Amino acid sequence: MSSTNTLTIKVCGCDSQGSMLSCNAEAYILNAGLSTGALIAILACIVILLVIVVLFVTLKRQKKEPLIVFEEEDVRENIITYDDEGGGEEDTEAFDIATLQNPDGINGFIPRKDIKPEYQYMPRPGLRPAPNSVDVDDFINTRIQEADNDPTAPPYDSIQIYGYEGRGSVAGSLSSLESATTDSDLDYDYLQNWGPRFKKLADLYGSKDTFDDDS
Repeated sequence: MSSTNTLTIKVCGCDSQGSMLSCNAEAYILNAGLSTGALIAILACIVILLVIVVLFVTLKRQKKEPLIVFEEEDVRENIITYDDEGGGEEDTEAFDIATLQNPDGINGFIPRKDIKPEYQYMPRPGLRPAPNSVDVDDFINTRIQEADNDPTAPPYDSIQIYGYEGRGSVAGSLSSLESATTDSDLDYDYLQNWGPRFKKLADLYGSKDTFDDDS
């Protein structure tokens, strides 16, 4: 901020007594300087303008990110297509049989967990110190008998339920051994009409009268 003022000064020549001898009018230009307050105000305005420009540029560069990112590239990375349906059916030997075996089945005993052993639990007899003169054979046999007769020691006996034929049926057993009929009650005379191929059966199962006639 600056201003220019024009000041007209009239210079006149005078003698020693103060009498004016001559007077000419000349124009002089005086430059008015800036005050300290004006300079501070100018600098403050410049700084404020710079700050506004920087903030505007920063906000302009920032982009609002969407809440749900759904781009084609992300879909390609996450979705994987596997074409291995039924894979492994041709290979029937690539397995470890030891892993598939039941360790209890190897020893011949598979305990049933659904049935509780029906035993009256008694305190297990403790091991008695054997005297020095005892026979080793008798000592081992004694321990074996104690282990066999101990109801609290595993393995426990499991109840096996079998469905017998004819049990609970009105007709009773279907076994031919328990049939109420005998061979004498049956009529095998029709075997005589079957020809010579069945003559042996006709002789064996024919009626007694027919057998007597043939003899």
